[in-house]
Amino acid sequence: MKVAIIYHSETGNTQKMAELVRQGCEAVSGVEARCMPIEDVDTAYLKAAKAIIFGAPTYEGSCSWQMKKFLDSSPEGLSGKLAGVFASQNWPGGGGASFAEMTIIAALLVLGMLIYSGGITVGPPYLHFGAVSRKAPTEELYRERCLKLGTNIANKALALFGEDCRKNVVAG
Repeated sequence: MKVAIIYHSETGNTQKMAELVRQGCEAVSGVEARCMPIEDVDTAYLKAAKAIIFGAPTYEGSCSWQMKKFLDSSPEGLSGKLAGVFASQNWPGGGGASFAEMTIIAALLVLGMLIYSGGITVGPPYLHFGAVSRKAPTEELYRERCLKLGTNIANKALALFGEDCRKNVVAG
């Protein structure tokens, strides 16, 4: 099962988050994940992916304009796929990451995607809307959040779109 991770990063902080999210995805057996900067998206891989995770830095309480522009361009092949989000922010106590994630989530819903994070139901570290890190994820909590998001999305994608699920649909 393929998972695409599309991110925008100016300073490298969000890119580091994307790499940890990828590691979390690939910790799940049968999952292949690939990170793609927003400027260089592999459209063939994107179309083949069952889940796509989007990440952006937080600017003025929202996601970067580059991510918003990408989503506003209505990229093809997203409808019906699983989606997750993550954001980096400059301040430990806030900085708008929740609003940045909600901006991305709103666009993904309009594009017909299925949104998931695991929230508080999959156990700590809790993700709420998605993974958040203060700058680069150097502190253990931020690293764990990124890994957890990848694992949660990969597991849910397998549950929704995996072989066993298709067999049950055909048999049921």
